[in-house]
Amino acid sequence: MALKHKLILASGSPRRVELLHQSGIEPARLMPMDIDETPKKAEHPRSLARRLSAEKGDAAFAAIKSDAAWQGSYILSADTVVAVGRRILPKAEFVDEAAAALHLLSGRGHVVYTGICLITPDRKARQKVIETKVRFKRLSGRDIDMYLASGQWRGKAGAYGIQGLAGSFVQKLVGSYTNVVGLPLYETMLLLAGEGFDVHAGWQEG
Repeated sequence: MALKHKLILASGSPRRVELLHQSGIEPARLMPMDIDETPKKAEHPRSLARRLSAEKGDAAFAAIKSDAAWQGSYILSADTVVAVGRRILPKAEFVDEAAAALHLLSGRGHVVYTGICLITPDRKARQKVIETKVRFKRLSGRDIDMYLASGQWRGKAGAYGIQGLAGSFVQKLVGSYTNVVGLPLYETMLLLAGEGFDVHAGWQEG
């Protein structure tokens, strides 16, 4: 009989939890990691996504490594970065930040990078960075004002969530939609399955 491994998600993002649920996976534990997400000087957005996902995974591993109840667990971490060229748009916390980001994204393309990191039960670390190209329509002043009033921009990379009202802003998308939401499902499942995690365990009916 195969050993059933636990999956720890080193994130508190409800969107990442929902995406895992969509794939039939129930994380055994959520461990949001409070790390400094400030980009380094001249750091490329792809490098930032890779580094932060690894740091979140490492922090979660350090937090549970002496806890016998969680030995043998998989740890999955992720970080999503939105960029226009090399310019990284921060996770918007204030309305002026969100307004500036939306004006910048209006009528132009940007790239969403998500770094995923998997730490296996035998302490191997596996990483991928996925990128998706997104183009917004030209946003009217009312589009921006009403979106800001909705509050859906709060805490979101690039000041928008594609799964909400801002989905109507997207003129074109090339790549993974779930990557823009916050966790590229195809690549995540491939990574988990490749390291021995049973991604189908929760698919049985009933």
